[in-house]
This record gives sequence, C-alpha cells and structure tokens, in this order.
Amino acid sequence: MSSVAVLTQESFAEHRSGLVPQQTKVAALNSEEESDPPTYKDAFPPLPEKSACLENAQEPAGAWSNKIRPIKASVITQVFHVPLEERKYKDMNQFGEGEQAKICLEIMQRTGAHLELSLAKDQGLSIMVSGKLDAVMKARKDIVARLQTQASATVAIPKEHHRFVIGKNGEKLQDLELKTATKIQIPRPDDSSNQIRITGTKEGIEKARHEVLLISAEQDKRAVERLEVEKAFHPFIAGPYNRLVGEIMQETGTRINIPPPSVNRTEIVFTGEKEQLAQAVARIKKIYEEKKKKTTTIAVEVKKSQHKYVIGPKGNSLQEILERTGVSVEIPPSDSISETVILRGEPEKLGQALTEVYAKANSFTVSSVSAPSWLHRFIIGKKGQNLAKITQQMPKVHIEFTEGEDKITLEGPTEDVNVAQEQIEAMVKDLITRMDYVEINVDHKFHRHLIGKSGANINRIKDQYKVSVRIPPDSEKSNLIRIEGDPQGVQQAKRELLELASRMENERTKDLIIEQRFHRTIIGQKGERIREIRDKFPEVIINFPDPAQKSDIVQLRGPKNEVEKCTKYMQKMVADLVENSYSISVPIFKQFHKNIIGKGGANIKKIREESNTKIDLPAENSNSETIIITGKRANCEAARSRILSIQKDLANIAEVEVSIPARLHNSLIGTKGRLIRSIMEECGGVHIHFPVEGSGSDTVVIRGPASDVEKAKKQLLHLAEEKQTKSFTVDIRAKPEYHKFLIGKGGGKIRKVRDNTGARIIFPTAEDKDQDLITIIGKEDAVREAQKELEALIQNLDNVVEDCMLVDPKHHRHFVIRRGQVLREIAEEYGGVMVSFPRSGTQSDKVTLKGAKDCVEAAKKRIQEIIEDLEAQVTIECAIPQKFHRSVMGPKGSRIQQITRDYNVQIKFPDREENPVHSVEPQVQENGDDAGDGRDTKDTDPGSPRRCDIIIISGRKEKCEAAKEALEALVPVTIEVEVPFDLHRYIIGQKGSGIRKMMDEFEVNIHVPAPELQSDVIAITGLAANLDRAKAGLLERVKELQAEQEDRALRSFKLSVTVDPKYHPKIIGRKGAVITQIRLEHDVNIQFPDKDDGNQPQDQITITGYEKNTEAARDAILKIVGELEQMVSEDVPLDHRVHARIIGARGKAIRKIMDEFKVDIRFPQSGAPDPNCVTVTGLPENVEEAIDHILNLEEEYLADVVDSEALQVYMKPPAHEESKAPSKGFVVRDAPWTASSSEKAPDMSSSEEFPSFGAQVAPKTLPWGPKR
Repeated sequence: MSSVAVLTQESFAEHRSGLVPQQTKVAALNSEEESDPPTYKDAFPPLPEKSACLENAQEPAGAWSNKIRPIKASVITQVFHVPLEERKYKDMNQFGEGEQAKICLEIMQRTGAHLELSLAKDQGLSIMVSGKLDAVMKARKDIVARLQTQASATVAIPKEHHRFVIGKNGEKLQDLELKTATKIQIPRPDDSSNQIRITGTKEGIEKARHEVLLISAEQDKRAVERLEVEKAFHPFIAGPYNRLVGEIMQETGTRINIPPPSVNRTEIVFTGEKEQLAQAVARIKKIYEEKKKKTTTIAVEVKKSQHKYVIGPKGNSLQEILERTGVSVEIPPSDSISETVILRGEPEKLGQALTEVYAKANSFTVSSVSAPSWLHRFIIGKKGQNLAKITQQMPKVHIEFTEGEDKITLEGPTEDVNVAQEQIEAMVKDLITRMDYVEINVDHKFHRHLIGKSGANINRIKDQYKVSVRIPPDSEKSNLIRIEGDPQGVQQAKRELLELASRMENERTKDLIIEQRFHRTIIGQKGERIREIRDKFPEVIINFPDPAQKSDIVQLRGPKNEVEKCTKYMQKMVADLVENSYSISVPIFKQFHKNIIGKGGANIKKIREESNTKIDLPAENSNSETIIITGKRANCEAARSRILSIQKDLANIAEVEVSIPARLHNSLIGTKGRLIRSIMEECGGVHIHFPVEGSGSDTVVIRGPASDVEKAKKQLLHLAEEKQTKSFTVDIRAKPEYHKFLIGKGGGKIRKVRDNTGARIIFPTAEDKDQDLITIIGKEDAVREAQKELEALIQNLDNVVEDCMLVDPKHHRHFVIRRGQVLREIAEEYGGVMVSFPRSGTQSDKVTLKGAKDCVEAAKKRIQEIIEDLEAQVTIECAIPQKFHRSVMGPKGSRIQQITRDYNVQIKFPDREENPVHSVEPQVQENGDDAGDGRDTKDTDPGSPRRCDIIIISGRKEKCEAAKEALEALVPVTIEVEVPFDLHRYIIGQKGSGIRKMMDEFEVNIHVPAPELQSDVIAITGLAANLDRAKAGLLERVKELQAEQEDRALRSFKLSVTVDPKYHPKIIGRKGAVITQIRLEHDVNIQFPDKDDGNQPQDQITITGYEKNTEAARDAILKIVGELEQMVSEDVPLDHRVHARIIGARGKAIRKIMDEFKVDIRFPQSGAPDPNCVTVTGLPENVEEAIDHILNLEEEYLADVVDSEALQVYMKPPAHEESKAPSKGFVVRDAPWTASSSEKAPDMSSSEEFPSFGAQVAPKTLPWGPKR
C-alpha cells in the first residue's frame, strides 16, 4: 500500500530547513573551481544500513542522517456514524438510490468533499468524508442536518453573555456550529428572552450546550466597575503616551477605558476578573488621590492661533511636556473664544512646563506673501511640482492658497517660514515679469462653440500660444473669459478668440422646411450623406428634429454666406428627391409578371438599371396585378412603356384611347374606384388607365384582349354620356350569398336587368367593408325600375321553400366526392341553396333542396344539366408518346388544368413506364419519329400505340374531341437548323449558359449534336408557335458569332521584333509597368521569349493584335530600345560595408538616387567575386553625376563605419574573444562504471545486492468497501 504526502507551504519550509546545511555543502562543492572532481560517494551518499530500522540502533553519520520532519497531509478523512433510530431515510430496499443519494451528491458538489456511505450490521449508516479540513467540517454539518433526525433543546444564560457566544462578526457562533454540527439560534437584542435554542443530533446538542455554558461560566468570573475621576486628572492616570494605564492593564489583566479628551465624561470603566479588577481600581484611586493632594494649577494667556502648536500633531507636544515635566496642560476647546491655558502639576515642575509651553507656542510663525490670485496655479506648478520643491526642503512649513485672495499664507517653524517666504517671493517676482493675463467679454452662448467639439478649438489655441484659457462653466452664465501666460501669447490668443466670437455674432440661424419622409434619406445609411454635407460646409451646424416630434423643420446655423450656400445645396437635394419619388402604377395581367421578371430577375433588373427607377411587383400569392414604378417622371414613363411593350408582345393585347372630359373622371371612377372596377371585372379584367389628376388630359386608356376592350369602351362612353346628362344613385341591400344568384351565370341576369332598364348595378368587392350594399347608377327612372326588379328578386330569395327531385344513386358520388365540392359550387352560385343527398348505403334516389324559390328552381335545373352531362359522358383515348407528357402538362400541370377548365372534361395520364422492353416496343428518336430501322416485332402490331402513351379524356363527346385537339396541339415538334460545327461550342456557352438562355427565352429545347459526330445540324424541339422565333434567334446568334470570328482573325495578326535580351528587363519595367502600359495603350498582346527554352531565339519579341496596333506597339518598343542603346554602364568600386546604408530601408534611399539622376544602379549579389563592384547605367552625363554622388556618400558613411569598428574593439567582452571550451558536464571520481573490468559485475538475482523493500502486505479490507 502506497501513500502520497502533499507538501503545504509550512511543511515545505520545515523540510527545507532540515536540508539547509547539506545544501550549502553541495553548493560549495559546485562552486569550487578545482581540477579534482568529487568522488562518487560524496556526490551520491549511500542509503542507511538495515540497523537504522531498529528503534534503539544508533543513527549512522552521513548525508541522509538528518531528520526530515514529517509532512502533514492537506487531505483528511473522518468517519461519522448515524444510528438506525436517528436515520432520516430508512428505506432498506433503495440503498444508494433515492433522496439519500441525491442529498449526498448535493453535499459533495457544494462542499468539495468526497463522501462514501455504507451500512453497518445494525443497519446504522457509516459515512466516510475525505477532503480539506474546512470542506470536511461543512460536509459533516450538512450530513447531520440532512441525513440525521433533528432534536432541539434550549439553554438559558444571562442576556449580557449572548454577545460572547456570537463573537466578533459572528465568527465564534459559526465555528461552534461547525464543530458541533448543530444550528444555534440566539434571540435578537430587542428580545428580552435569554433562551438559546440548539437544533441537531443528541450528541451535537450536548456538545453545543456544554460549550455555551462554558462561555457563560467564563464571563461569570469577569466583572465591570465604573470609577468617577475628575476630567483634569485623566492625563496623570493615563500617563505620557498612555504608558501608565498600559502597564496597569498588563499587570492586572484588566481592561481600563479612559474617555478621550474630546468626550466630556468623567467615569473610567474597568473590565476583568474580580480580584485583578479590584487591584487595578485600587492603584488608579491611589494615583488620583496622590495627584489631587500634590498638584496645583497656574493659568497663562496664549494666543488662540498658537494653541495648535502647543497641542502639536495628534497631541504629541502635550504628551512630550507631560513626559518631561509631569505637568498636564489643559487647552480650551477650539470652538471656545478663551485664550487661557491651564497648567496642572507639582509646584516645582510648573516653571519648567511653562517655559516649554511658551517655547512650543513661539516655535511656529504665520506669514503671508502678496501674490495675484491668477498666479497661484503657476506658483503651484503642474501637479504641484513647483511647490513640492519648497515643501520637500522644509516639510514642516504649511503653505495655504485661498481662492480669490491675492496672498499666500505660510505657517511653520520661524526659520523655515522665512526661507520659504523668500523663495516664494522670488518666484512671484519672476512670474510677474514674464507672465501676463487678460480678461475678455464673450457672450456665454458662444462659449461652447469657442471650446469646439471635444475641446478641439480651445486646446489648439492653448498649445499654439502656450497660454491657459479659463472659460466659466455654463451654470455660471458668466461672459468673462480669462487668458493667462506669456504676454505675446496672451495677446495673440485674445485676438483669435475675439475674432472667433465676432464671427459667431455674425452667424445666423435658418429654418429649412423639409418633409420628414426625406430626413432619413438626407442623413443616409449610418449618417454617410449628412457627413458629406457637413464636410462640404464645415462651418454650418445642421440639426434634424427628433423623429418622434413629426417636425419638418431642419435648423442650419453658421456664417451667413455659408448658411445660404448650404440652404441652396440642401434645397436642390430635396428637389431631386421629390423628383425621384414620382410614382406610377402599371396594371399588368398576372400571367405575364413572370415574363417581365425574366429568368433569375434578368429582365426586371435590366429595366431598373437602364431606366434608373425602382420597380415593385406584387407578391406571387397576391391577387394584385399592379406594378409600382418609382423615380424621376420621365424615367418612370420610359419604364412603364417598356413593361407594357413586353405584355403587348406576349399576348394579343389591344390598346384603345377614349376621350372623356376630365371633370367626369372622378365620378366615373366612383367611391374608392368601385364603379370603374365593376366595368373592368365585367369586361374580362381589362385595365382602364385614367390620366393623373390635375394634368388636364381627357385621354383614358383601355388595355386588354381586343373583344373585351371594345365592350369596356362602349360601357365607359355610355356611362360618361349618362353622367353628362343626369346621374342618379340608389343603394339597396341584399345578403352576400344572394349576389352570385342575382348576377347569374356569366353575369347573364344582371346584364338582362341593365339592358331592360339602362341602369348600371355595382356589387361590392371582397375589399369593401359593407358586403350587403348594392349601388344602382343611371337616370332616375332607369334606376327606379332597376331597383324595383332587384327588390322583387331579393324578396323572392327571402321566401325559403323546400323541394325535392329524383337523382339516380349511381350519380350521387359525383356530387359528394372531394368533400362535396360540386354541391358547394351550386350553393355559392344559387343564393346559398342547401342540397341534401341521401346517406351512403341507402338506395333512395330522393334529393332535397332548401332555399329561396328561384334559387331552388335554378339549382334543380343545374343538377339536371350535370346529370345529363354524366349520362352523355364518353371516354376517348388520345395517343401521345410518353416522353412528351411532361411538356404537354406544363409547369405544375398548368396547361392540363387550363384545358380541363375550358372544356369541362376529365383528363387522366397513364403511369410512367420506367424500363420499356425493346423487343416489344419500337425505338423512338429524339424528335418523336420512329427509328425506321426496319426491325419487325413478333408480338405486337408496330402501328398500335403503347399503353403508357394513351391519355384518357372523359366528358361530353364534342368537348372531349375539342380537348383532344388542344392536347395534340401541345405536342412538341422538331425542326433542324444548319449551324457550322465550329460555332457549336460558342452557342452552348460557358457551362451551357448560352444555350440555356436561348431555351428559356424561346421556351423550346435545343439539341446540339455530340462533338465526335462533327454534325452541323442542331435540332429545336417545342411548340409550333415558338419554333419560328427560336430558329430566327438561333440564326441571329450564328451571324453574331461569325462576325466575332472574322474580328478574331483580324486580331490574331502576329509581328516579331528583334531586341537584344539585355534590354528586355527595361522594356518590361518594374513589376511589368512599362510593358503593361504598351499593351493597354495599343490593345495588343506582347510575348517575351522563355529563358528556359534553348530552342527559342532569345532576341525575338512577339506582338499579337490588329495589324496597325501591332506596328504602333513595335515602334513604341523600338523607341525604348533606341534610348537604352544611348546609355552607358560603368563599374564603380564601392566599399561593401556602406552598401546597406546607400540602399536604405527597403531600397528607399537608392530608389531616390536613381529617380534623381535618372540612372539604374546595380549592387553585387552575395557571393559575387568582387563584393565592392557597383554598376551604374544611364546617359553618360547622368552616370557621371550619380557616381560622384555615391562616392561622396561612401566617404561620409565609411568614416562612421571605421569609428564604430574601433569602438567595437573596446566594447567586446573578453569572454567572446576566446572560443568557449566545450563543457565536460558533471564529472565524478571512483564511479562504479570506471572500475576495472576484472571486477565482478553485480548479480541482479541476488537479494543481498538488490534487497527488496520489505515483504508485500495483503491489503486491509475496510468496513465501507474499497476506496474509489
């Protein structure tokens, strides 16, 4: 079993102290610089012999013989037992589980101690707690409180002893609770009870009770006594510096409390054990009686101002007099006007004391120096530096500056005060000669502008003129500004501040009216735009109102001219914003929105960029067809016309302009657009666009399908005519569910009423609040007649009747499938009539209808029509190859849904056949034609369609035939276009982008043959209507590509120029700057020969581009070569030690020289044969000048190099001069490994040569189980 000891700070110190002597010995060995190394036994002393283990054996001498004190472990272990009867949780079946285990885990987490629980044979609980002492104690307390049943008891001790149980800051009580593992409750001081309640285990309660009674018993031995002693005699009892009373307290062990001189109390309080307390009281009484008899008093007058010198710092002077003479000096309180000082003591000592009192009083003097108050801070200096020089020399001198007074007060020892006074007077005289101040009046409202943002202005003036400027705080409302400092600086600062102030007085404030909606735009994102305005007009302060105020006033303040300029600038900006915020609404049929947006938003993005407008489209799930365009008016109109042209191209949209007087426009539009909306809806959703109000235009534009436009035009003109003659309006009410019935199928009923009466009837839309209101407009007699007819219809609808009809049960399912969709449609269309079919499973054919009479009749008629359709229903087959089915269906089945609605038929597509059997079905080519390879099939007729190609159409025969034709029209066809093979890759584009764009634009599939086929034929597959457009688009693209090919051929003209390779770097230039310039200027590509290619001529430069451009580039290169040929190169010997200095940091210095003299300077590379050789290249005169310059620099720098080298000789430490001898490491003599080979090697199997450290001991089994 091994044990681990943990070193604490104290035990480590003890351990170390035991090793000190030996350590010093080893240190001495190490420090010796002798040739003889230590022996092996000295360096590694042997362990003590076996005899050392015996108790009575003498300890052997040696390095290991020193006793090492045991190290105390920081982790302790304690075991607690909880008897069965005291256990709180006694469930035997759940040991290690339940509440008990949870509590243990909580205790471990809270205290950091480790807990192990086990059950004894008597079912008592054993708890082993390991950890640091304080953690173990806390855990023990928690265990007792939470795992052991609690008892309580009370103990009564005197109330005055309670505070001793609590201890200072409650420490004693906490310690007691931890030690006894109990909870001790002490009554509050205002509670008269003396009972202390203890809660815990029986054992803990007993311990705690014993401790509390022990504390009380100790206090019972103590006593308190109060002794009245005249205040005047307190100093004699306390003695000088409280020494006498301290001695008495130490000797008797009694605490004596003498009230301080400032407290006007006479009683002295004694606390301690009775006998010792009595001794202390007796001694003090004796001193008091003795002093009362022997002492006498004298009174002397001392100036009030000198009293503090007699008292001294912290009363030290009084104590000093008492110590020397035994006389007490009584000083009147500071708030008293009395100057009488009383001396009390033995008569023979009073004279000496009096002399000392006067000496103390006169040892200090008070003096003043006249100095203007504005100079005070200069005398004090920055952070008190100037004054510190005086106070450090004469620390006893107190210097006082009074604000607003022109004097400085000095107080201290007379000699020191005189010296300090002279120094301060000299300082004042000097400051007055070289310092000045001036005060200026500036209206306090301008002060913060003089200070500037974060003190920028005032700090600049202070630093520039070396002055101090004192501006009063805003709270004082003072106009006076004080400038102090150098006379010249003061005048300059004064002049600048007055100029600033006068400029501010000339400032003006202007309020600019800007609509609040533009404020955020003017400020810009994160204040970017307003920052630009402020930078443009730095002297103008621009203040925007708080958004919460809803104010339009923007305030500008600054110099008059600048404010005017800023106003004009901001007004122009606002005008631009107003102009750019013009908005128009364009109604576009919903189905064309996607075409206006384009693939990935390409179309709409292009329109936005080119027209510089903001275009907002309604959400996809919205019913709105209106597109909103925002921007400048002209731009909005341009964008609008572009969007309308897209719609016009896509559909057969007609546009008609109708002239209607502008004064009638509002009445034609109607309240919230109800009237015009009713015409638009009635005429198949045409768009009617009225001109902007106030424009004066009479033109109204109607846009939509041609037939609907004509219809809307007639209605609009008829309505305008009515409005011009006489218009009359009446409102009637009808339940919303009746509206559809009143309108009739396709608006038939309401059209009949309008045709009969000539009045217009407007029904509410889904957006209208009042859904019951129907408005009739027209001539009065027509309106009255229409009102009469409608009211009669509504009255009939209000008469609810019940009727029945017979429907064959085989048709019932058609009406109730899809959650009764057909019945819901009938109810909506015919005034909410209720149709009830018999329950499924019953064979009844009776169908009940309940509702308004007319509605019931109409519903019966409609049901009969549906039954006739069902009985007349046929099923036909339409054979379309399966591969075209997806194309026929359209995106999300939209095309099929449209055919189903238009022809009222059911269309069913076959299931897909994933793996068609080739032996049965003929092979089909891409374009849908048969392969025609002449192979015969044995099992099926080659002409018969496959099952997976047959689409089933159900409905009336004529409708099914029409639907079949519509389906066949959707089958894509294929055409072939001849396109040269070499253009195919350009048509496909990068990653297929080109061909994808064309397929999206023309809604076709374009098939380009594989490259290995070398075919010129491109197949286009799609609807017949789209093929011509797609073919034209493809041929247009071919033309573009052929034009690009021709241009590419012209651009690929090549020209070679022969240039000596030594000029190539110069033609290329630094980082390719020169050659890049030539390339960009002449739009050519210039290729230099590859240095690594031995076969390539190294003097050939190839230029590629248009012929005339390559010639121009060649001339530019030859011009550079001509200039380079005029240049000369000269080698200059330049000492390599100065190269680095001439080159400079990152070549900055050498670049400057090269730019200045227009030459190229090359330094030798490391390892060059001549490290001093520098090459200068350029025009002859420039080379000469550059060489002279660098030789002058060499001479100058070389002198510095020689000096520094000479200095280095003396600076080098001698240790570096000699090469260090290699370290031998740690060497010992007589080591076992140095023994002669004849010596026998140790036997590792021998127990004598390799003894074991004692026999193995079987681990002891613990009652609580193994330690984990």
